[in-house]
Amino acid sequence: MFGSGALLAAAVTGALALRRTLQRRRRKPGETIAIAAEPSPAEAQLAAVAEPGGATRLDVALRTMAHHAAQQEGGAAVPVVRAARIGARTLHVLPEDLSPPLAPFVSSESGWWVLDADAVLLNEDDARDVPAPCPGLVTIGSTEKGDLVLLNLARTSALLLDGNPVHISEVCTSLALELGMSPWASDVEIVTVGFGEDLPQLLPTARIAHMRQPAHALRDLAERLLEAHQLPDTAHQPYLLLCASALDADAAWEFADVIDKAGDVPVTLVAPASTAAPHFPDAQILNASLATPQPLETAGHEVTVQRLEHAAYLQITTALRVAAQPAHEAQGTWKDVPDEPAHVEQSEQEVQPPAPGPVAADSGDAVAQGSSEAGGEAFPALLAAATDPASLHLLPSIAPPLQTQGESLPGTGTPAAPTAPPPGSDADQPAAEPAASAASTTAKEGAAAGTAQDLHAPEIRVLGPIEVTGVASTGHGPRLAQLATLLFFRPARSSETLCSDMDPASPWHLSTLNARMQGLRRSLGNDLDGNPYVPRRKTGQDPYRLSPAVRCDWTRFLQLVEHALPTGPAGLGDLEKALSLVRGRPFGDAPLPWAEPYQQEMTTRIIDVTHTVATYRTSPGPHHDLSAARQAVATGLEVDHTAELLYRDWCRLEHAAGNRQGLHTAITRIQQVNRELDCSLETETEQLIKELLNRTPQTGDLTQQRAPRQSPTARA
Repeated sequence: MFGSGALLAAAVTGALALRRTLQRRRRKPGETIAIAAEPSPAEAQLAAVAEPGGATRLDVALRTMAHHAAQQEGGAAVPVVRAARIGARTLHVLPEDLSPPLAPFVSSESGWWVLDADAVLLNEDDARDVPAPCPGLVTIGSTEKGDLVLLNLARTSALLLDGNPVHISEVCTSLALELGMSPWASDVEIVTVGFGEDLPQLLPTARIAHMRQPAHALRDLAERLLEAHQLPDTAHQPYLLLCASALDADAAWEFADVIDKAGDVPVTLVAPASTAAPHFPDAQILNASLATPQPLETAGHEVTVQRLEHAAYLQITTALRVAAQPAHEAQGTWKDVPDEPAHVEQSEQEVQPPAPGPVAADSGDAVAQGSSEAGGEAFPALLAAATDPASLHLLPSIAPPLQTQGESLPGTGTPAAPTAPPPGSDADQPAAEPAASAASTTAKEGAAAGTAQDLHAPEIRVLGPIEVTGVASTGHGPRLAQLATLLFFRPARSSETLCSDMDPASPWHLSTLNARMQGLRRSLGNDLDGNPYVPRRKTGQDPYRLSPAVRCDWTRFLQLVEHALPTGPAGLGDLEKALSLVRGRPFGDAPLPWAEPYQQEMTTRIIDVTHTVATYRTSPGPHHDLSAARQAVATGLEVDHTAELLYRDWCRLEHAAGNRQGLHTAITRIQQVNRELDCSLETETEQLIKELLNRTPQTGDLTQQRAPRQSPTARA
């Protein structure tokens, strides 16, 4: 992946992440998403260097600048940005003229502006309401210092490429992928010719169109200009034509002529220089085959041109195709995950929508009362959200403390012994359930070795940020914990594979791996018989592995859930014990790329268990407990805040509580999430919202019903 930068990497990983998010949302309870058992080398390497924070920071800074321009007296024009530069700790933009800088930028060297380190930027939600002032910004390459250099293609009529046709296609591919997912390029219309035939269907955005011939693109451009003339509000939207194949002389002349007459519509052609250069005499020409820095005159810097190698592109598109496949049917005990209710149950006490004053407070008290009745264990953030929408910041979870040697798992009274799932469970599925398969395999090995009940065995916790018994959280500790987790889920790997898995962008040296193995051996210690939990290798052919006695919270989670699901509501105790093991997103917020399939599996299963608990606890009957239902939903949303199934569960439980304000809060939150994802609500969600909001509430005297049981916490 020659010269692939952080923004391109973030675009690719973002596309895959969004595709997989949509996969999870569109599956039915109990089903699993299609995903390869291991990420491809290209996906792993791009994930390792991806830095979405850089794109976000530039996007928010530019929108903040546009916001300040609009606030000035008379509504000053937004400064035109020619180029941008993203460093490790700095962010620069290059304006077209020498006007004084506009906040949040201050003057820097050579006409550049730099983002003021003390500048106050808009928050991301507010920034999203400001139109992106530079939608054509895209990475061209990087400087020798490693800074990314972006060019505003909307400010130039043509960018021409010299060199090997394969390399020209690779440069065009990188431009298309990055702009296709860029947070500021939603208004850009991208047309590809000579490459990228599958991109319009594979990317989760709808910005790219493919044309088979340059003549087809020329006709489309003419229609776009006519549209802009008839609909002036669209004239500012850039039109970018990426042509990897050489244009004949007539086509090049026609493009030059049409672009010259485009008027206010920003039209840019990126094409091979061989035939286009005579018709675009002022265009910048870059050598796509050059592996050393070359001048980028527009930015005043020398850059190494970015391109995505064809082999890497094929691996990425394969992953995107898999991410677009339908879900796999539920298997084994996961067939017992309940479907969503076919109808909405009558609430315990239907109330009128809260009006300003005491009625709204009563609705909130109803939620607080439910918490009080359940012993005050209701999740604080979700409880607050149900009564005060402005306080909604989803969602920290209540986590049990990390076990030390000899402790039992929280709420179980028994040690976390790795236990094989029952026959027919999803652990038997080879590729679609890689995490369950790996965990259960490790558990079986432990049982076979007779060490499954070792009370002193260290535990690896992955249902949240990675934690390992005996491993420090400072120094080399976090990397040792990651190594232990890798050895648990992928035992018997070669040294070369382990080194690559631990750092795909810059694989470890063998000496580093051996040093970390020694550190891990010292941290985990020995069992009661004096055998190390990280066995020593006796020959160079021996695998790197952990003792089968080492425990894992994921194995315990599966053990509890697969025992409980077939028993229906009677298994709620074990299901809630399983959820008590969950501390946040599996593997944390920035897992190593090898863990992606496992994270997807765990996320899917946690959502299923959350939905099961919420369904049983919301339904009328002996298991009805809205406080427990809220706790479950809060835990699930901490793991996946986009899970629309859980928002529907949330809506149902607030309706069951007679809490109209809490219902509106849940609806507002899922609408906000979909806006951030640029997605529409699922049909089931739209129908449920319509049904719940259109139900005729009946007046009930909640104050009299609740007053005898009202607690100080509820009154507060």
